[in-house]
Parts: sequence; structure tokens; C-alpha cells
Amino acid sequence: MIWYIFIFGLLAVLLVIAGFMTFSRRKRELGGMESDMHTGTGHTRDPAPADAARQKHEPGPKEPAPSGGLFHKEGLGAKVKQLFHTGASDQTWTGLEDLLLKADLGPKASADLVTRVKADYRHGANPVTVVHDEMLAVLGPDEALRLGSGLNVVLVVGVNGAGKTTTIGKLASRLTHEGRTVSLAASDTYRAAASEQLGVWAQRSGAHLVTQARGADPGAVAFDAVKAAHARNSDVLLVDTAGRLHTKQPLMDELAKIKRTIEKAGAQVAETLLVLDAQTGQNGIAQARAFTEAVEVTGIVLTKTDGSAKGGVVLAVREELGVPIRFVGVGEGAGDLRPFEAAAFADRLLSG
Repeated sequence: MIWYIFIFGLLAVLLVIAGFMTFSRRKRELGGMESDMHTGTGHTRDPAPADAARQKHEPGPKEPAPSGGLFHKEGLGAKVKQLFHTGASDQTWTGLEDLLLKADLGPKASADLVTRVKADYRHGANPVTVVHDEMLAVLGPDEALRLGSGLNVVLVVGVNGAGKTTTIGKLASRLTHEGRTVSLAASDTYRAAASEQLGVWAQRSGAHLVTQARGADPGAVAFDAVKAAHARNSDVLLVDTAGRLHTKQPLMDELAKIKRTIEKAGAQVAETLLVLDAQTGQNGIAQARAFTEAVEVTGIVLTKTDGSAKGGVVLAVREELGVPIRFVGVGEGAGDLRPFEAAAFADRLLSG
């Protein structure tokens, strides 16, 4: 009996010792966590004043570092204003040209704009306002799509990936909402599923689609589309063309052939719209120049402007080629094709 009491007593003592050791270890762990909260290795502490100041200037995971683009709080206008804070000098004009080059205006358009600003700037004037006004002078007045009576054929051209077919679909939706009857010609017979994509847009907008099998002659599709549009008394015929590299001369020649075929079918091309990706930068100038040489480009549609950090290519195209901007694409929806407004564009480019 005594042995049983002794054994139970010993077990009780061992349990008490084990519990005390566990309690001591847990206390040390909690003490370490509390120390972390004050030294900065934990995750729940309040930042010390020095850390708070550093966090204010160093972007964290939810605040990415500026990418160098213009459309953030440190916009082009703020940089222009900073250039002139001590007045206008040779260094100021050189700095302004550099800023414009970084905004994708290109060498010629940048130099021309600096010349304009330099001629009109007066001491004490707001340099941002002067730059803004000179941009508007380069862009010229806003010009709507030129549509007359009868059938208006709009030829849409551009390189692969610029958003040409999508632009046609958005334009068809816009025109039908304005009360016009619209036909579509799927003359992009090379790209896989191009006619299918245009067919989806035709259903959405209520437009009539003319198409042939893949690989068919693009001119033949355009010819049939003109005849069908006349028969249906359509107001507008939008002609999709194969996306092509502007360096491929035979493909560029094909555009001229399509235009001649449309004329043989008894219609005239009212507008030739060149679709440019806003993010292509100065390559867009080379594209515009090549297409202008192949067909008479009458207007530009600038796509993918919703995520672009640069937009000076618009000014460069207008300055070097004299081609007005008709529309801008700001998203993927049917209503995301908007008429170009020069004042709004200049505001965005300068203000960020």
C-alpha cells in the first residue's frame, strides 16, 4: 500500500515539473514575439517613425514603382513645369525636347513642337498651358467620320494585332445605334477565324455580313459585299482587310487592288481608316507612312489607349502625315470606341 502511494506521488511530482517546463518555454516564445513586435521582425507591429517615412517613399506590393510612363501622378505637365521653374534657357528647351521624345513624339514632331512653344512662350506664362495650346494647334480641329448620302464604303487597314477586326465591330455597333444600316465585308481571308470573329460582331450590332471561304480572293469578297450592300440599301459598308506587315510590298499592293475592285463594283471609298496600336510607339509612324503610300489613309483609329503610358505617337502621326485621328479604343466592349477629342487627349497626356 505504501509503495502505491509512493509511486502515485512520484508521478504527480513529475507531471508538475513537466507542466512548469512547458509553461516556461511558452513564456519565452511569447516574449520573443513581443520583442519582434518592437524590433521589426514580426508582422503586427506599428511602424516606427523612421520606418513610416521610408514606407511613404518606397512602394510596397500594392503600390508598384513608377514605370517611367507619363500617366501617373508625376505626369508630363509636372515635369514641364519643373523645367521652367527658373525660367527659359537653352537647357530648358533641350530638356523639353527630351521629355517629348520620351513621350513618343519622335524627333521631328518633338523638335517642331519645341519650336512652336519657344516662339509663343513669354516670361511669367504657364509653360504647361503653352505646351497644351501648341499640341491642340498640331492636332487641329476634331473631325468626325465623313459619311454622305448613298453607300459609304469604309476601308479598314492595319498590321496584325492592332485590333482591326475588333475596331470594325465596335464601329458597326456605333453606327447602328446612330440609326444607320451597316454591312460588313470579311476581306481578311488569310487569318484563321477572322470571318468568324467578324460574324460575332455582326450579330451583336445587327449588321449584315458578306463572307467567303478562307483563302478566297479578298477583292472578290469586297466586290460581292458592295453589290449586296447596294441591294440592301445599306448606309455604310465596313471592309475588313488582312492584317499585314507594312514592310511586305505585295501585301500592300493588295490593298490598292481592293480599292480598285470596290470602284469597279460601283462604289467609292469614303474613308480609309488605319488602325494603330497606341503601344507601338515610333513604329506606328513607319506603319502610317507605308499605308499612306499604298492607299489614301484619311483617318487614324488609335487602339489600346486604356493601358498605354505613352501617347505622343498621335501628335507625331498628325504632324508628319497630316492624318486626323478619328477614334480611340479604350476597352474591349462594344461601346469602347470613342470619337477622338484633341483637348481631352492633350489634358490626359499632360496631367497624367
